[in-house]
Amino acid sequence: MVVARLAAMPDPTRRAPRPDDLYRFRIATDVQLAPAGDLAVFVLQAVAPGFEGYRRSIWSVATDGSRPAVQLTLAAKQDTSPRFSADGRTLAFLSDRRLAVEDEPAAPEDREDLVQVHLLPLDRPGEARRLTDLPRGVSAFEWSPDGRSLAVVSASHGATRAEDARRRGRPAAPPAPGTPPPSDYRYLDRLRNSLNGTGWIYDRTTALWLVDVATGAARLVHRGRSSIESVVWSPDGSRIAFALNDRPDGDLDWLSDAWVVEAAGGRPIRITGGRGIFEPRAWLPDGRELIVMGHRWPALAGSRVDLWRFAADGSENGRDGGRNLSGRHDRMIGADLNSDLTVGEPPRVWAAPDGGTTIFSAPDGEGAYELWRIDTRTGDLERLTEGRHYLSSWSARPGPGGTVRVAALRSSPTELPDVWFAEIPTAAGRGRRGRGPSPTPLRHLTALNDEALAGIRLAEPETRSVTVDGRRIQGWYLPAQRPHGTATGDGAAAGGHAAAGGPAPSPAPLVAEIHGGPQTHYGWSPIWEFQVLAAAGIGVWYSNPRGSDGAGQAFAAANVGDWGPGPMADVMAGVDALVVAGLADPARLGVTGGSYGGYLTSWIVGHTDRFRAAISCRAVNDLQSQMTTGDIAGPIFARVSFGVTPWDDPEKFRLQSPITYAANIRTPLLIQHSERDLRTPIGQGEELFAILRSLRRPVRFMRVPDETHELTRSGTPFRRVENLVQVRAWFEHFLVRGRRGLPPLPRARAGR
Repeated sequence: MVVARLAAMPDPTRRAPRPDDLYRFRIATDVQLAPAGDLAVFVLQAVAPGFEGYRRSIWSVATDGSRPAVQLTLAAKQDTSPRFSADGRTLAFLSDRRLAVEDEPAAPEDREDLVQVHLLPLDRPGEARRLTDLPRGVSAFEWSPDGRSLAVVSASHGATRAEDARRRGRPAAPPAPGTPPPSDYRYLDRLRNSLNGTGWIYDRTTALWLVDVATGAARLVHRGRSSIESVVWSPDGSRIAFALNDRPDGDLDWLSDAWVVEAAGGRPIRITGGRGIFEPRAWLPDGRELIVMGHRWPALAGSRVDLWRFAADGSENGRDGGRNLSGRHDRMIGADLNSDLTVGEPPRVWAAPDGGTTIFSAPDGEGAYELWRIDTRTGDLERLTEGRHYLSSWSARPGPGGTVRVAALRSSPTELPDVWFAEIPTAAGRGRRGRGPSPTPLRHLTALNDEALAGIRLAEPETRSVTVDGRRIQGWYLPAQRPHGTATGDGAAAGGHAAAGGPAPSPAPLVAEIHGGPQTHYGWSPIWEFQVLAAAGIGVWYSNPRGSDGAGQAFAAANVGDWGPGPMADVMAGVDALVVAGLADPARLGVTGGSYGGYLTSWIVGHTDRFRAAISCRAVNDLQSQMTTGDIAGPIFARVSFGVTPWDDPEKFRLQSPITYAANIRTPLLIQHSERDLRTPIGQGEELFAILRSLRRPVRFMRVPDETHELTRSGTPFRRVENLVQVRAWFEHFLVRGRRGLPPLPRARAGR
């Protein structure tokens, strides 16, 4: 069994976690293994010197552990998406560095071409050089098997600036002095015209391009009605598979198909069908079939993503086409695991060179995220790794004798992501007589945050579960720690406890944390907010109520049409169990959550007065307006979540909306919402605040400027820290200090 490194035993000399520790963390993402398996590269994210953003660079580490990780690229801008050429001699990556390293005085001010593909030689000294020069930049790419071409995804309409401007109907030159500027009105005739964190996307539909590695020349391969995604080359380099929703009214559904097009160009072939969501992930070696991820909405919002085999010639693109390899195992491939430190990444799939097996990652149903291997012919499943951890990113290459070499990013509740390495034996070599297959041991390669975490005492979560309506509700309790010193409740980003002792006396204050989604889940991943609360002497209960993914399709679909009452019962059962166990003080309970977790927080305090304080973050409060505004407005989110739209059954959405019960809310409530949130627009927070303030209830609205729905995960560093400070201060005020009225406003605040 894999043994994870454990946090040190209680040590009074270690200090408590602080919000501003975030500034020192270095977060690894997107690990890639070299073809020979001797080198792994990854992206390293660090906070920028001014605390207003991040810098990302590419690092490498030897997989034999012979030397520490080294930096390969500049950290001045954003270097991302490293990809090895087939011979391992060149590393391609995306970068927006051209303003920092290129002198282009004639370039326009409103540039769209900053992010381009760069090539870095690995077999000789030399700087990275920019390869592409597409007018609207590059969003993704993949090497051809022979290393001569790149399949590139770009929103460019033409290969040159002049051609791009002409095709878009843009003026060739800026307006002459004394003439009015052109119209800046937006004319929208389709939904899904914007995206949280990105902004307007209706005019940035991406297409598939082919770029010559020797010359940088770009040629359009295919443009569809919507954006191209999930590009995968065929083994012989003659064809390219991709995902696309090419239906005339594709903005009214959440559908996509896998397509195949000749690299030389021509009419693409649709290989999947039947009104589902499908994305190609890997070709089988003979080039006749693809491994595809997806489903046909069998359980509405709770539908499980599976691995399928589809013929690459389009002969199985009917309603019932394809063969579901993984469905009988009920593994939720690609399920989202929550963390405010580890970055969730798109699911990966790797087909062995002989085509006999395929590796993927998925939850184990107990909170871990593991690697699995499935027989591509029989569908038999084998678990490859085991631990209380989150394998958030991984890359595989063939090893000697049929083995597989894997580099993975691993984190846990007390460990930040690091690169680990494993050599997976053949299926035949893994058996243990009478005991089944052995988990593959992982070997530690990097120690990216050992210095940042040195001297900090982190709390270890305890697994707990309750049964509600015949369902097992899995959860974790993070014990309250005995605080030393006095925490600052001010807006200052630093502040915190001077030192931390052992576990706090029981029963302790408790905050129930509720995840978003609803179809996401909690597990063995690091969440700094929980550690900050525990360090303040507050225990944390976090669980996976019905509707959470990771534990199978039936459980994930159990909240379709029931966002409020059922999930509330699940959360409350866990709180009650902690009270009965003497761990939680029933007079000092708090509740909080973000997105759907904000919805359930608003719902809970509208249906019970048991909580002393609450924080509702980026919440859905009015389901009718939620379904008709923002980046997922339209019929599909309502239908997969409730089976009907609010314009067809407004009463159903009224009864399921927390805003309907706002007059019942007497719990002191902090409403947090970001002003650029397009997923749950800020009007959701404004509505609830207006009602509660009008009723003179204890409420405060914390509006966060210039941030999106992702504030707590990828927001501006100083605002993420400020949010942690205020979450801690709110619950300390009511649960630790026992105050009744609203806390004083922070001394430092905008508009003061």
